[in-house]
Amino acid sequence: MPIIDSAVYVDGHRIENPASLDQTFEYMEAHGGMAWIGLLRPAPEELERVAAEFSLHPLAVEDALAGHQRAKLERYGGNLFAVLRPARYIDETETVEFGELHVFIGPDYVVTVRHAEVPDLAAVRKRLEKNPDLLARGPEAVLYAILDEVVDQYDPVARGLQNDVDEIEDQLFGEGGADLTQRIYELAREVIHFQRAAEPLRDMLEALLRGADKYGVDLELQRSLRDVLDHVLRQCEKLTALRAILDNALTVNATLVTQRQTETSLKQNEEVKKISGWAAILFAPSLVGGIYGMNFKNMPELDWTFGYPMALALMAATSVGLWFAFKRKHWL
Repeated sequence: MPIIDSAVYVDGHRIENPASLDQTFEYMEAHGGMAWIGLLRPAPEELERVAAEFSLHPLAVEDALAGHQRAKLERYGGNLFAVLRPARYIDETETVEFGELHVFIGPDYVVTVRHAEVPDLAAVRKRLEKNPDLLARGPEAVLYAILDEVVDQYDPVARGLQNDVDEIEDQLFGEGGADLTQRIYELAREVIHFQRAAEPLRDMLEALLRGADKYGVDLELQRSLRDVLDHVLRQCEKLTALRAILDNALTVNATLVTQRQTETSLKQNEEVKKISGWAAILFAPSLVGGIYGMNFKNMPELDWTFGYPMALALMAATSVGLWFAFKRKHWL
């Protein structure tokens, strides 16, 4: 059984460290305490065994086994099933890595099923064990602590994405180009995935608070949940702002790329005009020289005294006339 940690708590204190699921169930019955069982990538038969003991809803168990679920909160009678999408920022690749955490909450048990190494639930458990007054409030307190940990881990992810956006803004009016467009698109995709993980927490926490009085959730715990909700709302606002900036950056970069291409095309056109103008100027005397260089016997101008000066004057006049014409049209 891939049990990371299993314990039974009475009045917020850890009283037993069962070595197996059977012992966990026995200690729960003997002491009337709360069990917290942490599983990591369990096999179907292993999770089904836990489900049979705690009467977990089959649909929730199916979701936990299948994985790749969206963040959500569902209630089955007096039990809760939550899917959370923890995240962490990878500096080396400048990407966001998402995990998946399933939490089953009942009157006297908490079962957590992880499909990734994040979040660090061992740290959450240690913090709760150091605060027995909070842990004594029952499974809802454990759910609050897990939510708080997941939301706290969103802060460094948001900072990492903000740094990436700042870098893009610095590069935007530099060279830019297709590479920057691709980077903006990839970063926008990361922000969208992050939004899909964080924004459902807002509805989840609001639903928990709406049902708090009905299900007898402690008042102090309700205040703690509101604090987590405030953090989630701030994260959602940050992500919305980042997405808007990236959308604008993508538009601006596309405009700048088009402008640079247009400027390059105009410069090329100007160069073509200059080359064409000088080619025409040089072609005129070449044409005159070519005609009188054919050396036919019957060419009157060859025997004329002023034939050679006239040819030179014709070449010069044609070239000068073309130069003035092209200069007036700003081709030269």
